[in-house]
Amino acid sequence: MSPFFETAATAEDGDLAILHLKRDTLTPITLRSTADDGYAEGAVTNTRFGSFPHSTLIGLEWGAQVRASKVDTGTRGRKGKQVRQDGVAVSMEETTTSPGQPAEPVAHLNNKRKSEELEPEARLEHPVPKKLRTASDRVDSTAVQRAAVATVTPLEAGSGFVHLLQPTPESWTSSLDHRTQVVYIPDYSYILQRIRAKPGQSIIEAGAGSGSFTHAAARAVFSGYPGSENPKKRKLGKVYSYEYHEPRVETLRKEINEHGLDDIVHLTHRDVCNDGFLLTTPDRPSPNANAIFLDLPAPWQALRHLTRIPFEEQVIATTTYLRKNGWTEIDMVEVHNRRMDVRREQVGLKNEGLRGVNASAATVDEAVFRLRDVEQKIGDFHASKIDRQLNAQANAAGAGGAVPNGSGRKVQSKADRLDKIKRDAEERKLYKEGNLVHRTETEVKTHTSYLVFATLPRAWNEDDERACAESWDVEAMMRGERSGGETKKA
Repeated sequence: MSPFFETAATAEDGDLAILHLKRDTLTPITLRSTADDGYAEGAVTNTRFGSFPHSTLIGLEWGAQVRASKVDTGTRGRKGKQVRQDGVAVSMEETTTSPGQPAEPVAHLNNKRKSEELEPEARLEHPVPKKLRTASDRVDSTAVQRAAVATVTPLEAGSGFVHLLQPTPESWTSSLDHRTQVVYIPDYSYILQRIRAKPGQSIIEAGAGSGSFTHAAARAVFSGYPGSENPKKRKLGKVYSYEYHEPRVETLRKEINEHGLDDIVHLTHRDVCNDGFLLTTPDRPSPNANAIFLDLPAPWQALRHLTRIPFEEQVIATTTYLRKNGWTEIDMVEVHNRRMDVRREQVGLKNEGLRGVNASAATVDEAVFRLRDVEQKIGDFHASKIDRQLNAQANAAGAGGAVPNGSGRKVQSKADRLDKIKRDAEERKLYKEGNLVHRTETEVKTHTSYLVFATLPRAWNEDDERACAESWDVEAMMRGERSGGETKKA
């Protein structure tokens, strides 16, 4: 089962997961419980908000907030090149025993690492090498060392966190590696709605690129896997995707296999503008698609074998070709999507030192009070040289809080003032204070795209009309009879 269609309640070893750092920063990872990365804590993903060992992610519910951990990066450096995916790397050499006898492989550990640092199973006597008689001995020794390395429990860091999300086409679009310009969420949502994509249909996608639209279309048409036992016979959805760039095809094919979409997505390496859409399978040469999505530099060249167009000149050329070849209901749409930021805006000196606030005076009275306080402090500072020296000595001695000055009044330091504001904020309901404001996002993560939609009507004549009328006898259907005069069974 593909993780894009169904996932367990908790994250498991080997699952594809999305780390949500912030709204526009997502990172896809594959959860692993091994120590292949060389860290003492096992597999670790490093982000701008901290390090996250996979052992702290496996077993959590989707959507959980995960704190960053302190990882032992020193163990990774000490291992050097000796740790690999298959365990402890050893240099295999052949030693000559005696004439006529076969040589046996021996294992040498790197001399740079001290023998005291090695686990008991991996500790070797040097310079006398330890002989590993069989391959199973080497595997057992490797497994023991890998298990010993991965037993370190991660310690929680002081700051930094992420959210653990299950994969969806939307989160995959926001986190995938952009090999080309991708079809973003607002565009492919509107495209799938306009082409009436639904479970059980077949869709042709020309120009797979990075696979953003491929994953969304696969979810839209998914109605089951081939060979699954269904109570009723139903048509299975299929996405026929074409891409002319071979390296992109190989990368996307690997991703489709890892995501469990092999039975839903049929990926073909081909230039559809010259070679068309026919399949290479002898049993089914035509995809028999219900809709076609062309994401090509010259889509009108692919129409002759039979939408999204990036430039106005291409829109004109495409619509002209569509009209000449009998396409109807031609429509061009440009999707502009801007998200709204809704938040509380808090202004006032009582918010000084807090995060996400405007710590300027909210009223004239607050501004006048702060100016008088500053002027009083300046006067006290210049009152007496002796008093200034006493204040400097008191501060150097670490005596916090109020210190006497020349005027005899107590002056509150800035550190004490900010500390008092922070303590008072814990008792306040900050989410209810301030003005509720909304603004559109300043930067839009998208690109110009004109969507051209058209319908190719089916050829129809009088014989087709007569056959349709006979197959769908309205009067017989109103009487509860089947077409052809058969009475419908209760």
